[in-house]
Amino acid sequence: MTGFVITGLDPALFADLYGLDDATLAARGAERRIVDATPGFPCRITLEDAAVGTTVLLVNHEHLAVDTPYRQRHAVFVTEGAVTAARHVNTVPRQLAMRTLSVRAYDATGHMVDADLTEGDQLPALIDRLFADAGTAYLHAHNARPGCFAARIDRAE
Repeated sequence: MTGFVITGLDPALFADLYGLDDATLAARGAERRIVDATPGFPCRITLEDAAVGTTVLLVNHEHLAVDTPYRQRHAVFVTEGAVTAARHVNTVPRQLAMRTLSVRAYDATGHMVDADLTEGDQLPALIDRLFADAGTAYLHAHNARPGCFAARIDRAE
């Protein structure tokens, strides 16, 4: 098995949005939501589905900031006030394990070199296959149905 690390987004990317009023959030292209069901509001920082009653922010985030045609951004949820990014070594967080995922492999220049679909509980096997190509630098997992970015996956060191 290839060692891997799944990480959440850096909370510093969103900290300036925490506590803003709804009008200011809207002016910055973000929205505040109160979680009313779980699962359904997957936080991209903690890599957990937010609990009912939790406040999350819906933001448009550039998760693949590369100077190639593969540059990408999409709507994601982040838990308002989250301060620590998740880090899972050789384990798949429940939030990913319970979903159908589209996993995309990128080379060091930000070009997609492979992609496939998997059920989240089968993710380690797909990670092994994609990282078997020495040209694969990192992976991005996306929730297959809505298409939104879920997490970055790197080789464990």
